[in-house]
Amino acid sequence: MTAQTQSLKGLDLLAEIARLKKERNAVILAHYYQKPEIQDLADFVGDSLDLSRKAAATNAEVIAFCGVRFMAETAKILSPEKIVILPDMDAGCSLEDSCPPDQFKAFRDAHPDHIALTYINCSAAVKALSDIIVTSSSADVILKQIPNEQKIIFGPDRHLGGYLARKTGRDMLLWPGICIVHQAFSETELLKLKAEHPGAPVAAHPECPPHIIDHSDHVGSTKSILDFAIHSPSKTILVATEPHIIHQMEKAAPDKTFIGVPGGDGNCNCNMCPYMALNTLEKLYVALRDLEPRIELDAETMAKARVPLERMLEMAGRTVGQGDVGMPKISGD
Repeated sequence: MTAQTQSLKGLDLLAEIARLKKERNAVILAHYYQKPEIQDLADFVGDSLDLSRKAAATNAEVIAFCGVRFMAETAKILSPEKIVILPDMDAGCSLEDSCPPDQFKAFRDAHPDHIALTYINCSAAVKALSDIIVTSSSADVILKQIPNEQKIIFGPDRHLGGYLARKTGRDMLLWPGICIVHQAFSETELLKLKAEHPGAPVAAHPECPPHIIDHSDHVGSTKSILDFAIHSPSKTILVATEPHIIHQMEKAAPDKTFIGVPGGDGNCNCNMCPYMALNTLEKLYVALRDLEPRIELDAETMAKARVPLERMLEMAGRTVGQGDVGMPKISGD
């Protein structure tokens, strides 16, 4: 047991978090992939961009982002005047890790006739090197506005890029990154589930590889998957994304059965994001108490990264209900 854990023994964590939130004038954000106990105490639960925009619209002075580092960085970019804390700074992302800024810059320099359409799951430094940021729900809408003759680099998720290329017919140069969670889903285990639950639709995230997408009835962002699962007439839904989103499904539709698609041989927890799992109630309490770990970005990086984010929102338009992008307006400098 660590000294920090010992010092928290006996604390009413929920009461202390509520007290500190009020004292700090903080807003608590939780991504759909967070543990249920964190989702239940958050002010907002949702997709990463939607959460950042909701936080920017509040009068909170502190944003406690229970998610992963690139999400907290996005919140800082959209709310540069606010303090943004992340319960565990080691909560990274395999997609972000797959795309180091120096390598991405070299790749861009090697293809000067290409524009960079970059998935939001990347670092602030990579956003700053990009032309347009996209989310899984806005990418299709944005691609349709780019002339067919324009060459495109898409990164860092090769599966999302490949899905979009197949869907739109666009030939894009794909960065070779993957999400380790969605990559791990097993086609064999999915087919077993489909045989056990005949007629149950499969809802999958486009970060999944083609052998999962090909068996899916609905492909979309986390918010899109949630909406599909809630509104589908089927009483059983098979879910091919990080399974903690099932908590929100069960709250919204308690009469239905939601089954997470296993990873590997069906006996591992590899369908759960190890980075998201690093955030805990104890770490959230400490972060609010100490206002650390804190997201710090230099003004130049934030200014450059804000440009492709604004382009995305302008091009995506009003897509409420289709995924994770809302009204095309960012506040801030």
